[in-house]
Amino acid sequence: MCQNIRPLHNFEPAATTDEVRAAALQYVRKISGMNKPSKVNEEAFNHAVDAVAHASMHLLADLETAAPPKDREVEAAKRRARSADRYAA
Repeated sequence: MCQNIRPLHNFEPAATTDEVRAAALQYVRKISGMNKPSKVNEEAFNHAVDAVAHASMHLLADLETAAPPKDREVEAAKRRARSADRYAA
């Protein structure tokens, strides 16, 4: 899995359209092997990003959980701590 894509489900506040689109862009970049598509592939690339973002928004809207929502700041602090530990060694 692409390490730049973060879980977006069950957060308070909920994931924004921009966050979902950024995750979709990372996913399409990963599977296409392109960071920036050529002019010939740009339309297909952008269409794929739109389709993945659209499907992701529907998925997030349809998911249900009994778990309490996670706090964005707490989760971000955990990621920073893990990253610091990884690079401190």
